[in-house]
Amino acid sequence: MVSSEKAPALPLPDKPSIAVLPFVNMSGDSEQEYFSDGMTEDLITDLSKLSSLFVIARTSVFTYKGKAVKPEQVSRELGVRYVVEGSVRKAGNRVRITAQLIDATTGYHRWAERYDRELQDIFALQAEIAQKIVGTLAVQLTAGEQARLRRKYTDNLEAYDYFLRGGEYLRRFTAETNAQAREMFEKAIALDPGFALAYALLSVTYERAWGLQWSQDPQTLERAYTLAQKAVALDDALPAAHIVLGNAYWQKKQPDQAIAEMERAIALDPNEASGYGNLAKILNSVGKPEEALRLLEKAMRLNPYDYEYLHHLGEAYILTGRFEESIAALKRVLIRNPDFLPTHLVLAVIYTALGWEEEAREEAAEILRINPHFSLEVVRQTVPYKDQEGLERLLDGLRKAGLK
Repeated sequence: MVSSEKAPALPLPDKPSIAVLPFVNMSGDSEQEYFSDGMTEDLITDLSKLSSLFVIARTSVFTYKGKAVKPEQVSRELGVRYVVEGSVRKAGNRVRITAQLIDATTGYHRWAERYDRELQDIFALQAEIAQKIVGTLAVQLTAGEQARLRRKYTDNLEAYDYFLRGGEYLRRFTAETNAQAREMFEKAIALDPGFALAYALLSVTYERAWGLQWSQDPQTLERAYTLAQKAVALDDALPAAHIVLGNAYWQKKQPDQAIAEMERAIALDPNEASGYGNLAKILNSVGKPEEALRLLEKAMRLNPYDYEYLHHLGEAYILTGRFEESIAALKRVLIRNPDFLPTHLVLAVIYTALGWEEEAREEAAEILRINPHFSLEVVRQTVPYKDQEGLERLLDGLRKAGLK
């Protein structure tokens, strides 16, 4: 739901700014939702790699999914001038895509087109739509950016279909759907062993299982790292591959390598909000919250509604001694996702430090509700603090909140 907290109008960037709204599934089959969502995400990804555009990230535009919103509302709430709308109808081996580019400040349709193609032409069609948008806005591309717009992640339609299904499962953020996503990505890779992005997201399933304590097998983290390395080896120009490798390094308590990978991802994709957000997270963990705050400002401008950035913001505020602002940010995380375990952990520690025993115990109860098998020993193993003193302070705060 588009929440009431999304309040004042954001100023427009000094370059063409775009929000690609979720393409509507016109197939008459809710099972095809993953496909229309995948088309939207691919278009966002293609456009975001262009340094002369400002592109809002997926998480924020998908808050409008299934809602009748006017372009001017999207423009005001996300701080963009242009809005892309579209629909997808997939039937058998045919696909019909409509797309239109609207100047939300005037309501004028800058470009609109309908495409009827064979499904096997979907990759060329995606590139064509992105190029039409770029051409309409008269955006100048570098030679490298032109090549990136024409680049395909895979030539195998069946592998691509499994990949899109995996992405749909991955976004649901439960242990069960994480396992289903893993199965889909593994099938995609079996069909196309050179599918770098599938390796990257398969790595995410292992990294997430480790970080959220769905698996306590140390080989889980090692598998995440190996898969991320494979993704980078297959496609060094893929921003997502460097992000997942950076996260694997961070989980392995190798922050210098993690920082280098995140910086590489940002260089490849200046609109990569998760690159800025993850880099901020790592800088928090090595005691550089002021730098983290600057990066989070960029991440949250590109992706205003992502709750994980709010979590990292709350951590940065703690590290700079701004406890009230930290609690406010962390409570906003829980409005968006009441089951986000890391936020409950941090709040328990803050409340303990402030002497708010009742609130700390309430957070401890929430932690055990979300993860009945929670243990401090698992936290010791999985939280990637290189600073041992900081880790001990965290564990002590959780212990005082009543956790074991």
